Amino acid sequence: MTKSIVHKIKNIAVVLTTAMFFSCTNDIKEIRDFLADKNLPIGEAYNINHVHTDSGRVDIKMKAPLMLDFSNRDKHPYSEFPKGIKISTIEKNGDSVTIEGSYAKSYSNTEVSEIRDNVIIYNYAQKHKLITDQVYWDQKTHYFFTEKKFIFYTLTDTIYGTGFEASEDLKTWWVKNQSGVINVRE
Repeated sequence: MTKSIVHKIKNIAVVLTTAMFFSCTNDIKEIRDFLADKNLPIGEAYNINHVHTDSGRVDIKMKAPLMLDFSNRDKHPYSEFPKGIKISTIEKNGDSVTIEGSYAKSYSNTEVSEIRDNVIIYNYAQKHKLITDQVYWDQKTHYFFTEKKFIFYTLTDTIYGTGFEASEDLKTWWVKNQSGVINVRE
C-alpha cells in the first residue's frame, strides 16, 4: 500500500472514532430509563454490614450478601435481597428481635418489606419465635403479618396455623387459624 492510502485509512478511523465518542452522550435520565425498561438495577452492593445508630446507640444491624438497588422505578422503587437478609433491632432496654429470610424485597414509598423463604423472627427477651415461608413487615406501623402457614413458639406453647399478625417485637400477636396445645389463663 502506498503512504497516501494508509494515511487516508488512518484519517477515516480517527474521524469515525471521534464521531462515535460524540454520539455517545446519554444523559442520566436516558440511562435510568434504559435500565428500568430492561429491569436492571442501577446499583449492586455485596456483603452488606449496615449498622444504624440513634444518638450514639446502635439500634439496627443489617447483613446481606447481595443488595440490588431498583430505586430508578418511578412508581414503586425498591431494594431486593436475592441471597437473603438478617436484621436485628435493639431496643433501649437491650431487648432485641432478629428477622431473617432467604429472600427479601423492601419498597421505599410504602416502607413495607416482603421477606420469604425460611423466615425466622426471634424475640430474645420474650423467647418468642415465628417460623413461616413469607411475612410482610410494615415498618411505619411496626407490624408483621402473613397469610401463610406458620409455627409460633412461646415459653409454654407451640402454635401451628395459617395467618398470623404481630407487633414488631412479637409481644402482641393474633392467630387466625390455629391448632396445637395452647395454655389459656382464666
